[in-house]
Amino acid sequence: MEAQSPRGEPSPDGPAPAPVWLQRMSLLVLVLFCFYIGGLLVILPWSPHYWDQNAWLLMHPTLQTLLGKGWVRGMVSGIGLLDVWIGISELLNYKDFRG
Repeated sequence: MEAQSPRGEPSPDGPAPAPVWLQRMSLLVLVLFCFYIGGLLVILPWSPHYWDQNAWLLMHPTLQTLLGKGWVRGMVSGIGLLDVWIGISELLNYKDFRG
C-alpha cells in the first residue's frame, strides 16, 4: 500500500519511517538476541553436560563422534563470536531514521 499525503495523494517518498522509539526497541531486541545466541554458541560446545552427554546425541553415535571433534566445537564457537560481533556492530553503527 502506498503512503499518502495529507490530501490523500500518493507520496513520492514512499512509506513513512517507523517511530524512533520503535527503531530503538528493535535495535535493543536485535542486540540482546545476538548476545544471547552468540553466548550460547560460544559456551555450550565446551560444556560436557550439554554437548557430550545429552540424550539426543547418545541416540546418534555417528553425529556424536563428529560433534565431539575439537575443530567442530571451534567452528560453532567462532560462529557464536561472529554473532556477538554482529550485535556490537549494530549497536555502534545505529542511527535514527527520521523522515
